[in-house]
Amino acid sequence: MNEIKIAFFDIDGTVFDMDTKTVSDRMKETFKKLRENGIKICIATGRSPILLYDIFGVRFDAYVTFNGSYCFNDDEVIFSNPLSPKDVQQIIKNTREINRPVALATKTRFAANGLDDDLLAFFQIGGHSIEESPDFAEVAKQEVFQIMSGGYLSERPQLVKDTDNAKVAAWWDRAVDIVPADGGKGVGVTKVLEYFGIDRANAMAFGDGNNDLEMFQAVDNGIAMGNGSDDLKAIARDVCGKVSEDGIYHYCLAHGLI
Repeated sequence: MNEIKIAFFDIDGTVFDMDTKTVSDRMKETFKKLRENGIKICIATGRSPILLYDIFGVRFDAYVTFNGSYCFNDDEVIFSNPLSPKDVQQIIKNTREINRPVALATKTRFAANGLDDDLLAFFQIGGHSIEESPDFAEVAKQEVFQIMSGGYLSERPQLVKDTDNAKVAAWWDRAVDIVPADGGKGVGVTKVLEYFGIDRANAMAFGDGNNDLEMFQAVDNGIAMGNGSDDLKAIARDVCGKVSEDGIYHYCLAHGLI
């Protein structure tokens, strides 16, 4: 492994234990020690910026949010790539045809045109709630970076049917994130590497889901969680322990990073 200068972390299922709804003290310690050792630390998540409340106990050098569509740090926006207004309206139409409500995500809020069990559960995984929004139509005219919808594998082609630049980024089998087709975590991570002038050979990433596949393809050192998907493990450079076992802490300790 080359010298590591930057590390990217997915949240849910990677540093955030979805069973306990917590970030362990050892994980928080890992973040702090990596920074003390001169390694930049970055979040890379499907979450909105408004869901990055202070559960980590440390400042990050950059945030890759909305599966790569909106990247920023404390100083400035690094990359912004919203869905096109045309695609937003097409996706709303597509989901209505299969009786699926959606939640739109702007930089500052969510707006839903209805609720079903899968969409509610999708938000609850991260400990959050969603309500139907009376101003949904107005929010749909704003910059929308991501659309969340219930959707099983068989439904996913319908969700992005007839769009010009939209794709499904899925990390759960009952619901999806819909993002720009020319985006994704890999694009966001690459933009952050360019911003800091760091080569992919000196970058590592930790993830657990299939929406982390492109992130692993953007760095030379992709480390899959023990609780991660088989698809992600297949392309990972290495596999660490499960999130419930502080897998990242033990991996970083064993490899002299902390």
